[in-house]
Amino acid sequence: MVFREASVADIKEIFVVRYSVTENVLDDSDQVDEAVCENYLTARGKGWVCEIENQVAGFAIVDLIERNVWALFIKPAYEKQGIGRQLQKIMLDWYFSKTKMAIWLTTNPNTRAEHFYRASGWKEIGQQGAGEIKFEMTYDLWKIYRNKIQPL
Repeated sequence: MVFREASVADIKEIFVVRYSVTENVLDDSDQVDEAVCENYLTARGKGWVCEIENQVAGFAIVDLIERNVWALFIKPAYEKQGIGRQLQKIMLDWYFSKTKMAIWLTTNPNTRAEHFYRASGWKEIGQQGAGEIKFEMTYDLWKIYRNKIQPL
């Protein structure tokens, strides 16, 4: 298992992961294309991937401009192995090294993602869009929760 910064060359595999998930499915594939993903990786923020046997098993992308988690997804075959926790740790450590401003994300209710974020210390702050839960992580909360994540 290798965690590394994502590059533009990873975008095709990032989309393979994104379209493989069974929860928080992308409703409008026309809304997110390779150019949008490239913009998030190179201009708006940064991304990371987890590779297993030279295949992207999961990825995370953070947006410094809107101060949100743009994406954090794991291929279903690799769930429950700590990949999401490790990607989140790498991503939030980097984010909070750039700013101490709170970061937010949204996810669908009653999903594994909702439970993952609650267990990781994210605080529900409302709803957004079509009933998605909006969560927030502050720098002070992250200092507490990051130390609870065991390395893989």
